[in-house]
Amino acid sequence: MTAILAILQARVSSSRLPGKVLKPIIGRPMLALQIERVRQAKKIDRLIIATSTNPSDDDLETLCQVIDVPCFRGSLDDVLDRFYQAAQAVKPEHIVRITGDCPLIDPEVIDDVITFYLAGNFNYASNSVEPTFPDGLDIEIFRFSALEEAWNEACRPSQREHVTPFIYQHPDRYRIGHYKNTEDLSHLRWTVDEQEDFDLINKIYEALYPVMPNFRMADILHLLEQRPEWLTINKQFERNEGLIKSLQEDRTAET
Repeated sequence: MTAILAILQARVSSSRLPGKVLKPIIGRPMLALQIERVRQAKKIDRLIIATSTNPSDDDLETLCQVIDVPCFRGSLDDVLDRFYQAAQAVKPEHIVRITGDCPLIDPEVIDDVITFYLAGNFNYASNSVEPTFPDGLDIEIFRFSALEEAWNEACRPSQREHVTPFIYQHPDRYRIGHYKNTEDLSHLRWTVDEQEDFDLINKIYEALYPVMPNFRMADILHLLEQRPEWLTINKQFERNEGLIKSLQEDRTAET
């Protein structure tokens, strides 16, 4: 049995920036660069890409074949079901959840969150529910048993779309851990939802990757100190806009 399985969920039909995961950065698809970084994490035993059965994701599956990473295809809209079915095929003890809009994901942060989770004997831990890391370095890890219970019981649209809310919304039921950075950097936006986000990420890769392909969070922070004007490229966007919208839709459906 795989002890720690990482599932990276991605799709081509994103609403705000369609096709973003396959958009080229330094001549390679953005998702391929993210996968390269995830594979550098030392505490992950196996990685699966979870995408949808929609024909729009055929090219994403082809990319996975080219770079030799397993690809699972499931529901487009019920992401919790897609995620669970991908995990069910492996039946790991623990699952790391990563989303395909985080091309600057840091493997050292991944390992640090995993270490924190295991040491605390948590059912769920993340660095994103109470954020102190830049948006785009988000990591969640949880027990497969908790995912299975969420899959069986979650009924709100937000819980089906975003996979883990059912778990962390029940601290009375699950032991929840929040991994914090030594400095609050949650105001920094390194995720990709909008064209401006992609423009910033592209600049960072062009500056760092050719001379330091394994660059880390500290290297990005140092670069941004030298290029402070880059911080204004995407500062107008709110963190977790997709989740906030889903929670609003929950409230509308309940009234």
